[in-house]
Amino acid sequence: MKILLAGFQHETNTFVALHAAYENFVNGETFPALKRGSEMFALRDVNIPVGGFIKEIERDGHQLVPVVWAGAGPSAEVQHDAFERIVGEIVDAARAERADAIYLDLHGAMVAEQAEDGEGELLERLRRAVGEDVAIVASVDLHANVTERMLRLADAIVGYRTYPHVDMAIAGQRAAKLMRERLNGPRWHCAWRKLPFLIPLNSMCTLVEPALGTYRRLEEIERAGLASLSLALGFPAADFPECGPAVWGYGLDARKVEDAVATLADEIVASEAAWQVHFLLPEAAVEEAMHLSTGASKPVVIADTQDNPGAGGESNTTGMLRALISKNAQDAALGVVYDPEAARRAHQSGVGALIDIPLGGEAGLPNGERFRGIFEVVTLSDGVCRFDGPMLNGMEVKLGPAALLKIGGVSVVVSSEHPPQMMDRNLYRVVGLDPEKMKILVNKSSVHFRADFDPIAQATLVAKAPGAVVADPADLPWRRLRSGLRVGPLGPFFERE
Repeated sequence: MKILLAGFQHETNTFVALHAAYENFVNGETFPALKRGSEMFALRDVNIPVGGFIKEIERDGHQLVPVVWAGAGPSAEVQHDAFERIVGEIVDAARAERADAIYLDLHGAMVAEQAEDGEGELLERLRRAVGEDVAIVASVDLHANVTERMLRLADAIVGYRTYPHVDMAIAGQRAAKLMRERLNGPRWHCAWRKLPFLIPLNSMCTLVEPALGTYRRLEEIERAGLASLSLALGFPAADFPECGPAVWGYGLDARKVEDAVATLADEIVASEAAWQVHFLLPEAAVEEAMHLSTGASKPVVIADTQDNPGAGGESNTTGMLRALISKNAQDAALGVVYDPEAARRAHQSGVGALIDIPLGGEAGLPNGERFRGIFEVVTLSDGVCRFDGPMLNGMEVKLGPAALLKIGGVSVVVSSEHPPQMMDRNLYRVVGLDPEKMKILVNKSSVHFRADFDPIAQATLVAKAPGAVVADPADLPWRRLRSGLRVGPLGPFFERE
């Protein structure tokens, strides 16, 4: 059969300022750069869903028709033009190719300027173009805000089950297996349940409870006769009515599917208190890290979660740098700080130079002013970095001309191109710093760093330093959520005016 392949990924934070332009998708940023046609086959060995889908489905001998794969780093809404160009390309190809099936590698939490449910809008346009008989199967991120429209229009949607997302290619493989079953059998019954509270990103980590046990329970329930069972914990920074966690499943026995979805949803609701997060203020986090690192053979890792570029942050706030310096932390490192001018000055001055510069800073935030100091230029780099860790293994990223700067006992990785979140140890090594030899590592990330850093970490702390990525959804100025949704575990109810 003929199977169309396409991907369109964006995680939208409607509370930050910078929108996603078409050029952001061309460059890829934290994703591979935009691929068209046969270029997409180069993604088969990258840990993203389309790679896993291709490797699994190509064994069946179907004709694969790759169209376009586009992803951009998290930000505010996808601009009107970018959305129309990429969606138009996918829909036009579907109309022209007359395929038997379509696979979509989606995020599930996209908001466009003209469509608050970006993936639902794409699916609706596809259905209008190809009709009801073409099978459409999609994969979505664990942070997807899955909507009723998405579930109604797709034959099947499957979600990731790990955060850090080490199973992206595996999710693509599961989507391919569902595609195989769908092409050889009848449509499944679908059941879903939206959960009644938003969940902070930091408590979604599947390496620890409660998420660890919840996804194990999901797999146990799924084995009791379902074609698929998924849980997306949501992206709690998209201000629209269907933001939030959802459970959904597929199977031929409608009662069994309904019961499975209800069982998992009810168990999560019953454990609501366990999803709360304990955040530390910056100086308290540094003090605790210094205490835990005394005599330890491994570094203590602090998540600078509110400046996570993987959730819409600018990767340039200085709250944690100030805390490290004020507490006289030694053998500490912070990464990655995005500051093109600081990187330029470092390269202009050369290794060994002392440069008096302002560093970082994000306008409009408390403590967001630039940090002024005299830094030593320790090393310089072209910023070309290949990921060896579990997240996006094998992908190459470009930080632009980069530098390792040092002030007191604190080393700072500085980039001149917007960096990915600190999810791979090579983002330190690219400027010559060995993360294993540090006492304290401050990572601009929420959870993804844990896949590569937990094996070397004495302990992991979460700091709530000033930043645009508000870690506790209860702190956000919501306007458009559905009434009755709690804005955090055991949090207050949102009521629309």
